[in-house]
Amino acid sequence: MPEPEVRRSLPLWLTVVLGLAGVAGALWGISTYARLLAPVLLALVLTVTAHPLVGVLVRRGVRRGLAVAVAVVLVDGGLIAFTAALVVSVGQLATVLPQYADEWQQLVADVRGTLTAAGIGREQVEQMVSSLNLSSVLSAIGGLLRGVAGSVGALVLVLATVLFMAVDANGMPERLAAVPGTWRMRAALGDFARNTRSYLVVTTAFGFAVAVVDTIGLVLLGVPLALLWGLLSFLTNYVPNIGFFLGLAPPTLLALLDGGPRQALIVILIYCAANFVLQSVIQPLVVGDTVGLSVTLTFLSVLLWTVVLGPLGAILAVPLTLFVHALLVAQDPDRRWARVLLAGASGAGASGAPAPERSAGSGRGRRRAGSRAPAPAPRSSAADDDRVALDGPVSGGAGTQPDVPPGPGSSEP
Repeated sequence: MPEPEVRRSLPLWLTVVLGLAGVAGALWGISTYARLLAPVLLALVLTVTAHPLVGVLVRRGVRRGLAVAVAVVLVDGGLIAFTAALVVSVGQLATVLPQYADEWQQLVADVRGTLTAAGIGREQVEQMVSSLNLSSVLSAIGGLLRGVAGSVGALVLVLATVLFMAVDANGMPERLAAVPGTWRMRAALGDFARNTRSYLVVTTAFGFAVAVVDTIGLVLLGVPLALLWGLLSFLTNYVPNIGFFLGLAPPTLLALLDGGPRQALIVILIYCAANFVLQSVIQPLVVGDTVGLSVTLTFLSVLLWTVVLGPLGAILAVPLTLFVHALLVAQDPDRRWARVLLAGASGAGASGAPAPERSAGSGRGRRRAGSRAPAPAPRSSAADDDRVALDGPVSGGAGTQPDVPPGPGSSEP
């Protein structure tokens, strides 16, 4: 039976143009205020990730206020410790690099000789290697260190926002449940929370395993600052697809200066065995099946959010894409085609789609012969709403939402 034609209030071309203009304007606004919005978005992701800990502690008899305080202390403490370790490691790099000034000059001379032997003119060669001096590298590292130290204000903003969001998260399910017709939004936000936590669990597990293997390999080879490169490997693991190359370049260069080409080649082989297989091949496939995003969309989201929010956008690319997906696609029953396309080959994006459409010529859904109509969904408690809005809908969880999906013939969309 042919599908009925859908009448649009606006022509399709005008809808597309207005949509693209709205997206461009929104991205421009986010980019303009990236210094403020990036820490807030990081705090949102951290709050969503740590929220189940509050429920676990409450079920074990801990008062809710104390449970929220414990979750905030763990999140903020871990963030502070990781930032401090990163700052100390970068400072050590700035101290160690000047010791390899002679090796650096020899490396630059070898590059100059190789380019000259390849038939490139002397002037072009000098232009290429003029920027390859150790002082410029040290200046860049110093700028990075000053940038990290100068982002103390952003770190304080993240810590404070995590505290306030963790407190407000307890009342959000009740406020949403009090508004009729929000069951789709609550289900979409629940999917966002569940998928974000799944992504971070998978990424953290892969990142920790890769960092341990890389650090052990660098220690056995005697490469300086092995802990720094392990931290870098762990951090770049949150950047899908291209994080491997970002984490590989610095330790390879230092191994080349410290032990020569043979040691640098061994470092590359270790990283290829541990990082490339896990991080660039297996992890994107696992993450794609876990969160319902295609590998192509995951890669493009890294490029987009990096341009909009800077380096932090590369780390938050997948959670932010999931958030946009929940707001614009998952809660709209007319966007089921978009859920299928964005899920790629995994098809996981359609898992949260509404039930299949009923027959257009009947006011009642078709049932199998002899089957009984489903019983009305009971209203849920506040604890159930908390799990729906922040932990994701429970399987078969129509009964976990106070305002259940409208039945056939209902006037509510």
